[in-house]
Amino acid sequence: MKTLKVNFDDIQKAMEDVSRDMFDYFFDVETGQVISFSEEIMREITSRLYDNDFEDIGEGIEYIEFDEEPDLPDWMLDEVELVLEVLLNREVRYVHIPERRTSDAYQSMVDFIGKIENPVLKEELSNALNGKGAFRKFKDVLVNYPKERKLWHGYNTKTIKREIRAWLKSLGVNSIS
Repeated sequence: MKTLKVNFDDIQKAMEDVSRDMFDYFFDVETGQVISFSEEIMREITSRLYDNDFEDIGEGIEYIEFDEEPDLPDWMLDEVELVLEVLLNREVRYVHIPERRTSDAYQSMVDFIGKIENPVLKEELSNALNGKGAFRKFKDVLVNYPKERKLWHGYNTKTIKREIRAWLKSLGVNSIS
């Protein structure tokens, strides 16, 4: 098992971005670095690769040369090389960071409620978990309780850190922070 220094905050942010409508995230199993790209650049580069018959790119390719220089906006130029590196070495060196499972996040909230001593807050949080929008309602209730809100963030961070360590172990990575 490989030991890497990892930034748990970066991985947590990636896992908690469950919509993935703006960014997607990858973990470098050689360096422990989290790499994020806008969905727009990923779509653009992937479509250009596929449009140029690069669907079955094999290992060992050092570079890709297009028939003509791609016309990309300036903001994309800095990321193109790294995006290609990630796409070409996906699942070998760069592993997609999964979204946090809804069931894990929900269970974390249920467990936290069990630790609350204030009966009014306990009931409000329990009621928030019923029905649609439970995650948002839970967070909205805590806005009125700053002390418990801070406790929730600490509790949630500890919980997801255990989940991250388990995920990293499944990749053969022993993590240190």
